[in-house]
Amino acid sequence: MIVNHAPATEVLNAADLASAESRASATPMMEQFIEIKANNPGSLLFYRMGDFYELFFEDAIEASRALGITLTKRGQHMGLDIPMCGVPVHAADDYLQKLIALGFRVAVCEQVEDPAEAKKRGGKSVVRRDVVRLVTPGTLTEDKLLSPSESNYLMALARLRGSAASQMALAWIDISTGVFHLAETDETRLLSDILRIEPRELILADTLFHDPELRSVFDVIGRVAVPQPAVLFDSATAEGRIARYFGVGTLDGFGTFSRVELAAAAAAVAYVEKTQISERPPLGLPERQNASSTLFIDPATRANLELVKTLSGSRDGSLLKAIDRTVTGGGARMLAERLMSPLTDAAAIVERQDSIAFLLNSPSLADGLRALLKQVPDMPRALSRLALDRGGPRDLGAILAGLGAATEISDLLGRQGLLPQELADAHAALQALPPALAERLAARLADELPLLKRDGGFLREGARADLDEARALRDQSRRVIAGLQLQYAEETGIKSLKIKHNNVLGYFIEVTANNAGPMTEGEAAKSRFIHRQTMANAMRFTTTELADLESRIANAAGQALDIELAVFAEMTADVVAAAEPIKRAARALAVIDVAAGLADLADEQGYCRPLVDDSKMFSIVAGRHPVVEQALRRQSQGPFIANNCDLSPGLNETHGAIWLLTGPNMGGKSTFLRQNALIAIMAQMGSFVPAGSAHIGIVDRLFSRVGASDDLARGRSTFMVEMVETAAILNQAGERALVILDEIGRGTATFDGLSIAWAAVEHLHEVNRCRALFATHFHELTALSEKLGRLSNATMRVKEWEGDVVFLHEVGPGAADRSYGIQVARLAGLPASVVARARDVLTRLEDGDRKNPAHQLIDDLPLFQVAVRREEAAKAGPSKVEEALKALDLDDMTPRQALEALYGLKKQLGKA
Repeated sequence: MIVNHAPATEVLNAADLASAESRASATPMMEQFIEIKANNPGSLLFYRMGDFYELFFEDAIEASRALGITLTKRGQHMGLDIPMCGVPVHAADDYLQKLIALGFRVAVCEQVEDPAEAKKRGGKSVVRRDVVRLVTPGTLTEDKLLSPSESNYLMALARLRGSAASQMALAWIDISTGVFHLAETDETRLLSDILRIEPRELILADTLFHDPELRSVFDVIGRVAVPQPAVLFDSATAEGRIARYFGVGTLDGFGTFSRVELAAAAAAVAYVEKTQISERPPLGLPERQNASSTLFIDPATRANLELVKTLSGSRDGSLLKAIDRTVTGGGARMLAERLMSPLTDAAAIVERQDSIAFLLNSPSLADGLRALLKQVPDMPRALSRLALDRGGPRDLGAILAGLGAATEISDLLGRQGLLPQELADAHAALQALPPALAERLAARLADELPLLKRDGGFLREGARADLDEARALRDQSRRVIAGLQLQYAEETGIKSLKIKHNNVLGYFIEVTANNAGPMTEGEAAKSRFIHRQTMANAMRFTTTELADLESRIANAAGQALDIELAVFAEMTADVVAAAEPIKRAARALAVIDVAAGLADLADEQGYCRPLVDDSKMFSIVAGRHPVVEQALRRQSQGPFIANNCDLSPGLNETHGAIWLLTGPNMGGKSTFLRQNALIAIMAQMGSFVPAGSAHIGIVDRLFSRVGASDDLARGRSTFMVEMVETAAILNQAGERALVILDEIGRGTATFDGLSIAWAAVEHLHEVNRCRALFATHFHELTALSEKLGRLSNATMRVKEWEGDVVFLHEVGPGAADRSYGIQVARLAGLPASVVARARDVLTRLEDGDRKNPAHQLIDDLPLFQVAVRREEAAKAGPSKVEEALKALDLDDMTPRQALEALYGLKKQLGKA
């Protein structure tokens, strides 16, 4: 009996449970649980008992706390209560989703034996159970646990120490889609590469996890990093492990991989095998990515530019949200991957642009494609579930619907004549789909499909003759029995003959005793109609035909389901056999979706096609911020003010320019900085960009130091974080880099900050020689334009009107002489007295002793002045206005008299 109770104060831990004493004193069922739990440390054990997954001991306490479910108990073990909680099997996915989101890993333990078989071994025998799957954040396949627009990567990090320096590599797999990639990396770009992929789970050797040199990387990614035994990353056995997984004798046909890449790939494969137990997801062949093929974006830049999520973690307000017009899950994932990994190959970028331009010039084709794409389900994820034996009828339906839409899209593209290369390749992949597969699925699958295969009913009528017969017996037994009754009545001539049923005899034929002659007279009749029972006024018979029918009716439901499950297995095998062409077609559909979505975006927002080449140009005319522009339009706040930016090399110059940007707070400097970085990213991901025109020479590294943040957990102040990020930029930026710097040096003393900013600008100009935008409030830096040939001054324009400042949000040549900080402070709501005092202090500082302008203010501190004014006011007594106000008798005044009195007070106040 299970009784609700408060959590036990003392619970057996894992070591106690694993002891010999624990096992010796356990019941058979609990002994089984303890053994399975010992083999799966670090995971919550979902132990199947009937219609529930039960958790015991520490697992139960943790799960009940995490899921908010009741903690109960089930007997005792070694003198202590056994804590227990459970979740229904039918709702397990919902609970798994919560646990995975909280960072737990779950071992799912199922019954692997029929209870009837267990009983044969003895009344107290326990049904055999075993773990059939380890559920971890990086190995999910269920729709409920996955976001349709986001990839779900498992990543492995491997390191080999050589004689000169250590080598590192990353392998990342999405088992829900079969994607498998490899790339080498190093300590300087490791965190950037990890954040570019955004894995849900990163496995690495436990020795590497505890390496102090990499501690900062793992601190940033937190619980995503999961240490594993070092043997998993053994490079000596790596090639053999990968070859066995793919069923090949050698990897020579896969391409050329370094030893460290093979170690990372083998570790990822081994972890997939470990978590999926006996199942094998249909992974694609490992594809190698060259580190130089994608734009390097450092972690701070990726966060500051809010590419896929804002600094608060929301997707709303990000660049991805602003540009996403895809209509399929695969397309959304591909768009995100392209945004996170812009290309550095100008030819590949132009191919992507050609697709967008083609669809922009063919609006009817684009509309037709998008209409068909909306019907495309997520084929790769359905395929993965089917291959892992976790699929259902709707996954087969998704494959069928996807194949149908792919055929229609292929036909539509085939009627367009010459296609750009990217769309032509996609068309070829769609044409390679096996047509017979769709025909077989369509001939078998019903129009309405259940969620679970165990529910049956997913095969259409006519798919199998024996299934139709079984269903007829199951669903129309009354009609079948009535037909047989009519047949017997005609055969014997007994019109009152009836076929009846009871729980003792089952189905039987009943006639009155007076009418039984035709069924009892003669050997033929006796062999045909078998006597079962004689009643006072009736006789009951059966036939071999009726007995067989009864048996078939009783078994019809089971037979129908067995037939359906057998056909389901056949269809699944057909689909899995065609996994490669299906995955290629799914990728082709994603490519088309991304191109059509970006074409729709360009048409809707008025984007232009940028010229991207291998030069060092960076010329943007009428550029806009893609996110801010859309936000202003939604809020009806007027048009976005477009601005030019030209960091291209000048005449007789081989290196890009630097713009030193000054201007007021709230004038739009940060927006201008970010928009140019975002335009570069969009251009190199192959998109059209928010500008009148743009010419961008390939940027190989993008750095952005914008905004202020601290890292108190690691003992870093805001200024220290600023300096660390600035150091990374100055140490890593090369001639093809684009650098965005905002307010360097403002976090420390004025002259210290000015000196640092001054030196940083000189270093960018003389050493890095990159294209850069440098925003500052240190107006003294504008003098550098006289010394540094590639440095130009630019400013955010403002207009002063009746003491107020109007922000024009326009960028123009020249330098600002003021920052208008006090005007912004007034707009922010600072007390008028504070604003007035600030103006006074600013005037004195600007006009005072230049060597030490503050010394004149030492005896005139604001707080001291406030105190003096209060003391003087107290000594002076009440003013004339106050005395006049006290003399008024408000109760005896008419409204007119009160108004006249108010005018009089105002007049006196003016004289005062």
